[in-house]
Amino acid sequence: MQVIREGRRGAPPLVLLHGSGASGAAWGPMSALLSAQRDVVRVDLPGCGKSPSAPTYAVSAQADRVAALLDELGLRRAAVAGHSSGGYVATALAEQRPDLVGSLALISTGPGLDALLPEPFVLRALLGPPFGPLLWALRPDGMIRKGVQATAVRPVDVPDELVAGVQGITYRTFRKVLRANGAYLTARNVPERLAALSEPVPVLVVFGDADPRWDPASARRYEKVPGARVEMLAGVGHLPPLEAPEATGELLLAFTAAGGPGLGLGSAPVAT
Repeated sequence: MQVIREGRRGAPPLVLLHGSGASGAAWGPMSALLSAQRDVVRVDLPGCGKSPSAPTYAVSAQADRVAALLDELGLRRAAVAGHSSGGYVATALAEQRPDLVGSLALISTGPGLDALLPEPFVLRALLGPPFGPLLWALRPDGMIRKGVQATAVRPVDVPDELVAGVQGITYRTFRKVLRANGAYLTARNVPERLAALSEPVPVLVVFGDADPRWDPASARRYEKVPGARVEMLAGVGHLPPLEAPEATGELLLAFTAAGGPGLGLGSAPVAT
């Protein structure tokens, strides 16, 4: 898989997993802040960005690929952060390889399918029949930017690197990833999976209180997970890494520095 490693070797490792239809470039606006204090590993998941396609996009299989990468890099007990469906891969990694995961940060990761909100029109047009496959193949950079911005509630600067990474994702791959995510949630929701971990880890959940993709109130379901902490970002949608990179980055740094609970952070909305 395509990997960008930034920051100080020997510093606490922080692995960043992007959501569906994106790439590791989605973390770009936060990279300077995070890499100043962490050994940051940004991954393009299979079939996304510059990473090649895979035989299967099952969440467990994607987690296996990330595990193999961390084994190759010699990293253990890393803080693993996932945005949106990247949080499912992070959770599956903790389920399958608890030796690799020291803590989990789930950013805009919907807890279950019943919390999903209707898709914005531009995404329905790009994804659904009969025009989805054709539009996907012909989409210009401007349409990709609109697609990314559709789940934000404030203006965002979409990095050129992210646009290029999204261009490399095929329609078939994206649909397979979405189906795999749905299967993972249908089998068991995320809070239940976290509560059942064989080796519980500290969990940070970050949600925008205006998220248009997942019901923001659903973030509170994670409060039932032992060791979990929920942080709501005021006036932020589904894309905290792009909409509020500094606030999101500071939450990640504080969480990973403290090793989890006891951060001195409240669960009230964080102003950005």
